[in-house]
Amino acid sequence: MSEVAVITGGGDGIGRAVALALSEQNWRVVVAGRTQSSLDETVKLMPNEGLAVQCDVSDANAVANLFEQTVSTFGQVDMLFNNAGIAAPAVPVDELPVDTWNQVVAINLTGAFLCAQAAFGQMRKQPNGGRIINNGSVSATAPRLFSAPYTCTKHAITGLTKSLSLDGRQFGVSCSQIDLGNISSKMGDKMAEGVLQANGSTMAEPTIPVKPVCDAILYMVNLPKEANVLNMTVMANGMPFVGRG
Repeated sequence: MSEVAVITGGGDGIGRAVALALSEQNWRVVVAGRTQSSLDETVKLMPNEGLAVQCDVSDANAVANLFEQTVSTFGQVDMLFNNAGIAAPAVPVDELPVDTWNQVVAINLTGAFLCAQAAFGQMRKQPNGGRIINNGSVSATAPRLFSAPYTCTKHAITGLTKSLSLDGRQFGVSCSQIDLGNISSKMGDKMAEGVLQANGSTMAEPTIPVKPVCDAILYMVNLPKEANVLNMTVMANGMPFVGRG
């Protein structure tokens, strides 16, 4: 029987692309997100069996329902791609509303934790364990100007990834982090239009299509159970990530 993946933020962009790539490899894929119609469209595009579950990842009850529906329908969870995330407006930190900070933390960090917690709880019961892959972003390493909420949550994802990787060893549960930079998607396309630089100027940056991300995810999930990629960066080669700020 084919393996089962849960993908948050699966209604469009990177989440949808990864869902379709896995489905093409005979995975049964559950996509979760806040907009049912977008999730349904993703499932319609899948060549293999899929399921769409409306879910606000910051809501513990909604996350519990997501994994209950997954196990009820498919019997197992072999992989979680923690992909759901939002950004905040680029404003100086003293102008950032606390409510905006809380919303970004709730979705990007608490949401990732809740989904990982639920996946971990199911995977540790399974003979073959499972894999959790967190979407960290290159912001897990270096910030952009006026990006404190997003950057802080992505730095925290690195701590979550390492903790889960350690905690999961005895249960056959591995955890990886994929850091993405300027991928063509709903969020990444803004980089091509122009984004704030460290010196306060605005500059258009190169982007790359989502296929290399899908290829990377497929590589990670097809590793033998005793192997893990703890961290991988997939980025547009021409972006100023490794240059001087």
